[in-house]
Amino acid sequence: AQLVESGEGSVQAGGSLRLSCVSSGLPISDRCMGWFRQTPGKERDGVAAISPDGSITYYADSVKGRFTISRDNVKNSVYLQMNSLKPEDTAMYYCASDLASCPRPWSLKQAYAYWGRGTQVTVSS
Repeated sequence: AQLVESGEGSVQAGGSLRLSCVSSGLPISDRCMGWFRQTPGKERDGVAAISPDGSITYYADSVKGRFTISRDNVKNSVYLQMNSLKPEDTAMYYCASDLASCPRPWSLKQAYAYWGRGTQVTVSS
């Protein structure tokens, strides 16, 4: 099972980026999928998560109204559309898969069994 993120980029504040995560060897249709981010010396924090059927989404307060998580179970993919980016959004972004439905709280890192290697997002002021 492997999760591979893409969409790395550098943008100016106010810009947009779209991250993608493709799962190979691991069907995601019955799994919660999440995006997390981490900066050097800090904890990895939850950004967003989406239920297996896509009907329920969760967001960190810091990204609500700016980021949108979505998924395509046929393509075994999950996406993170990031708009109105701020310098504080600069981080390594990781895709993660839970074993089933989203954990409570959804941002509980320990509940996610599979992780990608991350993709860097840099936002300049």
